[in-house]
Amino acid sequence: MASVLGRYGRKWSLGCVSYHKNYLPRFSTVAHSAVPSEPIQQQQAGRSMNLYSAINQALHIALESDSRSYVFGEDVGFGGVFRCTTGLAERFGKHRVFNTPLCEQGIVGFAIGLAAMDNRAVAEIQFADYIFPAFDQIVNEAAKFRYRSGGQFNCGGLTIRAPYGAVGHGGHYHSQSPEAFFCHVPGIKVVIPRSPSQAKGLLLSSIRDQNPVVFFEPKWLYRLSVEEVPEHDYMLPLSEAEVIREGSDITLVGWGAQLSIMEQACIEAEKEGISCELIDLKTLIPWDKETVEASVSKTGRLLVSHEAPITGGFGAEISASIVERCFLRLEAPVSRVCGLDTPFPLVFEPFYMPNKNKILDAIRSTVNY
Repeated sequence: MASVLGRYGRKWSLGCVSYHKNYLPRFSTVAHSAVPSEPIQQQQAGRSMNLYSAINQALHIALESDSRSYVFGEDVGFGGVFRCTTGLAERFGKHRVFNTPLCEQGIVGFAIGLAAMDNRAVAEIQFADYIFPAFDQIVNEAAKFRYRSGGQFNCGGLTIRAPYGAVGHGGHYHSQSPEAFFCHVPGIKVVIPRSPSQAKGLLLSSIRDQNPVVFFEPKWLYRLSVEEVPEHDYMLPLSEAEVIREGSDITLVGWGAQLSIMEQACIEAEKEGISCELIDLKTLIPWDKETVEASVSKTGRLLVSHEAPITGGFGAEISASIVERCFLRLEAPVSRVCGLDTPFPLVFEPFYMPNKNKILDAIRSTVNY
């Protein structure tokens, strides 16, 4: 497992230096003054670190490079339950890194107001499972702030961080993947990294983006995923998918922690003579349809996998869009390998999860359709 995580994590492209140009009209594409003008390249030697350390380093850089940046949330001042904010309060002061009451609606409401005053507000929701009390603030306030004022006001400096997904023992309330709820909301972006180097670059891009961003972090990878991460300030483009494994027989699309599971299935399929192309979507809204379409046009087959329940999951949106765009080039129905339509279980978590064997079976049946 560790070798797979290291291999897929190291495949991030250093050549993707420009932002995706095909943003939907509801988003602002105005550049921010704090964005480094130099290209993304490995100018300094990287250092081996895990995902939570990469997040911590990105937050250090964000606070250091822009005095208008603030980081706050439940237990953030103490380093957070996953230690992602360790050392920030000591370095930058408790007026910029601080704890909040246990009130997610209040955390996000405060963050919207702070961002509306031309600040960079980085709010942490301790677990994505508890983001729902803040749903109204995100959906009816943050997402519509610019639109309802005709562009006179905006809270584009808002970033909401939240650990999501399975962790092996989280049960009902510490394991959910709620990304699809927010992908239905015009006016916000949804970003999910797969590795430490991706997490650092994508988080800095999210913080500096001119639109509200919900940034989900795969907590299963906080300590498990380790790779070389450049220590300098760099950004990775939003809304630009990455082909991390090339193939010719079937296209697999995923994001976050699920990609390591999908890569294991690709390796097993290769032993049977099946060539799999694996794509990391990275940004779910607005997502890179062109990259996925180009891949499916080549392979003629598509499999989407995510931890969230299959019904209403974002895989359904990808499936529908690709069927519309590639209908005459599809050799088989689109396959989805996802979580079950049940509350996230406790002892039955291994049966719930879309694991390697489930994905491999779907690859076989799709290729042999």
